[in-house]
Amino acid sequence: MTTRYLTLATDGEAEIEVKRSRFLCTLARVSTEEAARTVVEGLRKQHWDAAHHCSAFVLGPDAGVQRSSDDGEPAGTAGAPMLEVLRGREVSDVVAVVTRWFGGVLLGTGGLIRAYSDAVRAGLDEAGLVARELLVEYTLALDHATAGKVEADLRARGVRVLDTTYSAAATLRLGVPQERSDGLGALVAELTGGTAEPVPAGSTWVDTPA
Repeated sequence: MTTRYLTLATDGEAEIEVKRSRFLCTLARVSTEEAARTVVEGLRKQHWDAAHHCSAFVLGPDAGVQRSSDDGEPAGTAGAPMLEVLRGREVSDVVAVVTRWFGGVLLGTGGLIRAYSDAVRAGLDEAGLVARELLVEYTLALDHATAGKVEADLRARGVRVLDTTYSAAATLRLGVPQERSDGLGALVAELTGGTAEPVPAGSTWVDTPA
């Protein structure tokens, strides 16, 4: 099972110009095919004066859903090259839309492939990438007097503290990679003198540096 993949650090856009044609690449983080198509249709309405709105998207931790559209450009000159750039960068949960305003000069098959590919590369460079990592989640109840120190010690040992809530006790929500989950109990016992124990609470995807 995939436990780590790359995605966009932020939504973004970048524009290039080739022989007076403008190519605006818009990138957005999405998690469903419906959301990806909503982005495409929104840009089609926003940039109603453009000649084409070509698109490609990759979804899922295993990149299991991949779609592309040439939107009226010659077959294979827009959507497929865009999709190849996304695959080459190994990104997922992303939709790329390249909006083209025709500049009056025909680019030919090779020129179109290069332009649409370059637009997506520029967009990815602008947006940046982060990793999405699947962490095993735990809750840890502590008394208020020791919660701050234990939290700091856990962070120093590389444990992700996803959230902290305070009520009668302080409750930390922790996340660790699967390969480190077996050692968390011993670490917590060491830091708390055996007075606290992490309780399994499922799993969650979080952003980490790429």
